[in-house]
Amino acid sequence: MKKILVACGGAVATSTVAAEHVRGLCKANGIDADVQQCRISELGSRAAEADLIVTTAKVSRDYGTPVVHGIAFISGIGADKIDATILEILQG
Repeated sequence: MKKILVACGGAVATSTVAAEHVRGLCKANGIDADVQQCRISELGSRAAEADLIVTTAKVSRDYGTPVVHGIAFISGIGADKIDATILEILQG
């Protein structure tokens, strides 16, 4: 099972939209995934346990885990490209 953290400032609004999108993407592609929401401030302590981090805010820190900027799931612009990147990471 893949573990995915979806992070935003408060772990409520934008991360909920992004997390639901990621859950649907994984389900549609047969990927068994545990998608959890968290705050950006929690990534430092939780990143090591994740296979992928999706954020709706810009982060520049290297967590040692792949990070995908998922604001496209909120705006709708470029979501297909982000979907492809996520699938490449999870299936690779």
